[in-house]
Amino acid sequence: MGKVLIIGAGGVGRVVANKVAQNNDVFTEIILASRTKSKCDDIAEDVKRRTGVSIQTAQVDADSVPELVKLFDEFKPEIVINVALPYQDLTIMDACLECGVNYLDTANYEPKDEAHFEYSWQWAYKDKFREAGLTAILGCGFDPGVTNVFTAYAAKHHFDEIHYLDIVDCNAGDHHKPFATNFNPEINIREVTQKGKYYENGQWIETEPHEIHKPLTYPEIGPKESYVIYHEELESLVKNFPSLQRARFWMTFSEEYLTHLRVIQNIGMARIDEVEFNGQKIVPIQFLKAVLPNPGELGENYTGQTSIGCRIRGIKDGKERTYYIYNNCSHEAAYRETGAQGVSYTTGVPATIGAMLFLQGIWKKPGVFNVEEFNPDPFMDQLNKQGLPWHELFDIDLEV
Repeated sequence: MGKVLIIGAGGVGRVVANKVAQNNDVFTEIILASRTKSKCDDIAEDVKRRTGVSIQTAQVDADSVPELVKLFDEFKPEIVINVALPYQDLTIMDACLECGVNYLDTANYEPKDEAHFEYSWQWAYKDKFREAGLTAILGCGFDPGVTNVFTAYAAKHHFDEIHYLDIVDCNAGDHHKPFATNFNPEINIREVTQKGKYYENGQWIETEPHEIHKPLTYPEIGPKESYVIYHEELESLVKNFPSLQRARFWMTFSEEYLTHLRVIQNIGMARIDEVEFNGQKIVPIQFLKAVLPNPGELGENYTGQTSIGCRIRGIKDGKERTYYIYNNCSHEAAYRETGAQGVSYTTGVPATIGAMLFLQGIWKKPGVFNVEEFNPDPFMDQLNKQGLPWHELFDIDLEV
């Protein structure tokens, strides 16, 4: 049905390449590009071995609009799946506009020199994409992404009004490393060390990092200490579901992980500004990234599973209802299928589904949209088919 260009050759790019190839009735031509072409070539060989499907590869600097435009003009993709760095969202969107290409990403833009992310930069492109007749789908990973669709599905089928939303994200896996991050260390550490923030009664309430926490019980896993942090989908969800009185995001961290984070911060290795070292400028967190384990290579020995979902309280037919919808994903199963661990898998599969629904004309309309603004039902159906089955619990104690 269409050509797809995947930008990014990390763990998520590996998953997307494999899942797109598995659905080659929809994705008729595939190209994988990143700054380092050899990484793309390695993934292409793996995809060929697993699926029998050949994909093309290319080198591109996603910070450079001219380089992106040159690649887009050569390949002429129908849609770009951006699983590069969040810093590069705007350059890729600019190139899409210049070349008439549709766009999808999994994480919202953040400036390289500031640990701050919000949708305003990308929402500002809404008129440009609409006037160009192009679709931009934002935040089509798991969280953001599936959690947004879970919320839209709940609002459509189970609630007249949603009042309380708690997104809960547990990784109960073990990668058998003293310390490692499950996706790009630079992005991961910036995200989890910033101040917390949640929405309540029409305003945003800021907290100290990891200030609010409590044990929550996760299906098939049990109780895990969970911490309120700020996560980007809250921004779009409170906008698109105005009945929300409170919205929070919880993530599990082990005490060992938090201890490593505190040390990294205390010794200055989480800094994102340049420092002078041996006559040259380096950014400490980028140096740290170079010496930490590569998240894309954690899968082989990763055991356990993730559990991510939405705990919702609201009104249906005049009565209060509670609802919990979630997915559990096995790291071992993800690795067997795609060669990547579960965190990459839970991000890459939804990106594939979003692009598939676009090419099928189901999620296709001019402008810039978060995923909860589309019909959730076909996406939910594909989650079950593509390896991320979901489960529902009604009228239970949500613990939050």
